[in-house]
Amino acid sequence: MAEVEVIKAVDGPILRKRDYEGNPLVITRQRVAAYVRVSTDDDEQLESFQSQKKYYQEKISENRDWVMVGIYADEAITGTKVDKREQFQRMIQDCLDGKIDVIMTKSVSRFSRNTVDILQYVRLLKERGIAVIFEKENINTMTEQGEMMLTLMGTLAQNEVESTSKNVKMGIKMKMKRGELMGFNGCLGYDYHPEDKTITVNEAEAETVRLIFELYLQGYGTYTIARRLTELGRINKKGQVKWTDSGVRGIIKNEKYKGDLLLQKTITTDPISKRRIENFGEEEQYYVRDHHEPIVSREVWEQAKEIRLSRNRQSNKMADGKREKYTKKYAFSSMCECGFCGTKLTRRTLHSSSKYETPVWYCRNAANKGKHNCPNSKSVHESILENAFLEAYKMLAGNFDDVIDSVIDTIESVSTNNEDIGRLKKEQKALDNLEQRRKKLTDLYLDDGISKEAYDEKYEELSVKIQKSKESIAILKENVSNQKDVSKRMATLKKALAEGDILDEFDRVVFESIVEKVIVGETNEDGTVDPFKLTFVMKGNGNSIVPNAKEWFKAEKSTTKTA
Repeated sequence: MAEVEVIKAVDGPILRKRDYEGNPLVITRQRVAAYVRVSTDDDEQLESFQSQKKYYQEKISENRDWVMVGIYADEAITGTKVDKREQFQRMIQDCLDGKIDVIMTKSVSRFSRNTVDILQYVRLLKERGIAVIFEKENINTMTEQGEMMLTLMGTLAQNEVESTSKNVKMGIKMKMKRGELMGFNGCLGYDYHPEDKTITVNEAEAETVRLIFELYLQGYGTYTIARRLTELGRINKKGQVKWTDSGVRGIIKNEKYKGDLLLQKTITTDPISKRRIENFGEEEQYYVRDHHEPIVSREVWEQAKEIRLSRNRQSNKMADGKREKYTKKYAFSSMCECGFCGTKLTRRTLHSSSKYETPVWYCRNAANKGKHNCPNSKSVHESILENAFLEAYKMLAGNFDDVIDSVIDTIESVSTNNEDIGRLKKEQKALDNLEQRRKKLTDLYLDDGISKEAYDEKYEELSVKIQKSKESIAILKENVSNQKDVSKRMATLKKALAEGDILDEFDRVVFESIVEKVIVGETNEDGTVDPFKLTFVMKGNGNSIVPNAKEWFKAEKSTTKTA
């Protein structure tokens, strides 16, 4: 057996570099840095800050095996987010550059109060042979028990933050209940006075605010107002001349301009990330009337509000109309109305998991809120509706020329309608633009050109817009596809109708061309209830009624089988 020579381990820390002979370089004196942080900016804490610096200078100089390479100190910076601590980040970078062997700090909470951050940085440094010493807890991260103890202490530190946050939030809520202004993010037209937490009117800026309300009441939209303000060179709250429609809209909606104050518009999601989101009712809000001097009268503000809500209602109405047009999946969608309560019918599929699946139409009121809300309504099979329409179609024989004209007009309008294709191209272009903007935003953040908070807010905003755009594109694509399918049979259908052929199977194009709506069910004059009475309200051709369509449909089927 060959003889094995044991090469003894180096006694002492290693620089992880070799000399010219290939031997590892032994560090005779370890390069030690201290990290100091003071949580608040009051005089007492600043004195503590200076004393900590002096303490580490003396402690490191007393140890002959140590040489001090520097003291990294952050003042008045939160301990929950290390990315905001410039000196901490500089210290970590110096460690990675091989300038530091040991880091000393007072306690785990001084290093970070975020358990994830603590472990992340400790492991990063440990991989490079760099120790972190936490004096208060007597933890050296290079020892076997170090990381276990650190995990425990880090968790306790994080719990402390969360507990402190709850106490702080409770105190803030008490102040809000008293109507005290808690923080001020800047508001065009007002100056904030932190000594007594009050706001006063800035007359130079207030002129711009009054101009915005004046133009809005004259009928100008937010986009036009923004363009006008930019042309006039008016300064916004960010100190910029460039105005946006959202910025104008934010001023019109802000209750501060009528002298009122709404507290807790946003909430903190958790004390570690410090991320704030809009308060949609997750927590209480506090409204203070006549809190400060208004810039516009309450009457002017309310008039602007009414205009804004009116425009929103109109916009929503248009949006709903488009939505109905582009998402009308079935022929009877939004066409069938309950004859007892007046609500629309909704489509359900019976036996959907088998080959015997049957589409039926229910009163939406009874289906969603319970049968007791519309007890007389019954479900109607889709096949009954289709065949009842064919019967109603035959009843219009006396006005057949009018029917043909109505259908042919619809066919020609559909054939020549390129609106959906144009909208699809426009929407796709808008989506590409949004995705490019989001990519540029991410690049800007990665290059440290924007803060994490600003990035998160803008990224979420763009993501919502992108999702809405994708949904619109999907609807338009489906509609264009359906339109192409309809166009394929247009010529044949037009010819058949012109020649006077009787419709022998349900055709959606014909149905939608001549029918305004279908009323399902009715209470007769004698008080009897007919849930299957179908009234087809025609476009300009009167009504066509099929009484007790269910029994009629059964009879028709029976006759067909016998024949």
